[in-house]
Amino acid sequence: MRKIINGIQQIGIGVADAKSVFNWYREHLGFDILVFEDVATADLMTQYTNKNIESRHALLALNMKGGGGLEIWQFTGRVPQASKKPFLLGDLGINSMKIRATDVALIHQNLYKISLETLGDLTETEGGKSHFYFKDPWNNLVEIVDDDYVFSKTNSTSGGVMGTVIGVSNIEESLLFYQEILGYEVCTSDRSGVFNDFRDLPGGTHSFRRVLLKHNNRAIGGFGELLGPTEIELIQVLDRKPHKIYKDRLWGDLGYIHLCFDINGMKALRNETKNLGFPFTVDSADSFDMGDAAGHFSYIEDPDGTLIEFVETHKVPILKKLGIFINLKKRNPLNPLPRWLVKAMQVHRIKRNL
Repeated sequence: MRKIINGIQQIGIGVADAKSVFNWYREHLGFDILVFEDVATADLMTQYTNKNIESRHALLALNMKGGGGLEIWQFTGRVPQASKKPFLLGDLGINSMKIRATDVALIHQNLYKISLETLGDLTETEGGKSHFYFKDPWNNLVEIVDDDYVFSKTNSTSGGVMGTVIGVSNIEESLLFYQEILGYEVCTSDRSGVFNDFRDLPGGTHSFRRVLLKHNNRAIGGFGELLGPTEIELIQVLDRKPHKIYKDRLWGDLGYIHLCFDINGMKALRNETKNLGFPFTVDSADSFDMGDAAGHFSYIEDPDGTLIEFVETHKVPILKKLGIFINLKKRNPLNPLPRWLVKAMQVHRIKRNL
């Protein structure tokens, strides 16, 4: 089977209180579908947890309007650490997640009312789309971007995760990685200078090169229609030496820990990444079981060590009490799941704080 990248499944966020983070994103940005909640040990991640098997509490939250989810990840056996150096835009790693929205101005107004410490002005992207940045209460940078893709109607004006901003040390080297492995073949914007929409962000007054990558129309299967189209913006700070965001810290410590893609064809991907010089650093080999969800996962590192996860989903719960699951293992990977079946995940909607 050849590899098929269906979209961004989720972005991982290391936190100190998983339930509080879920509650905030549920209330303010519509991530109210709790796909799973699980307490276990991260046995396969010891390469990134100082050779120790760490216990953790994880939740996967989705927004049914369309887009990737949030894997909210909390150590339960140690206190997660913040970076010793303050984050500056362009530092190496995931700088921000991008969340799609059909009414950017309304979200900006709503967030203004809750007095966030950092909330940038509404500005326009080079393509003329309205967007802005803010920091959530846990200091994670978030970009809200005008985007008209909708999988299903909800009460939320914001959708799910549509991409990320990633700090890199060399744009040209990183382009090979993100285009060859992840298939972001379209460079829609490549510009350098000092940017007005960065000015309110920490370190945002420096000079940058920024490249926006998107996909052409492509084959998708499984949950691809829910996840929707994606974009990755690579940024390279030009007039200072960037700091590696997770230097001397563990995967799972505070901040954006990984970017995860939903795929089919893990074996083909394993061979491809190895041949391109980016072998799997973690491989669940046959299957993982994360509470109610199951599948095959792996990790690779981009040229600066940013962690990219791949998940080949085998089973997702619909009505657990009745033993009803979506089994993807025997389906044609090129066929998206029926919309009515994906929308059935709305039975996992949480209407109050955990």
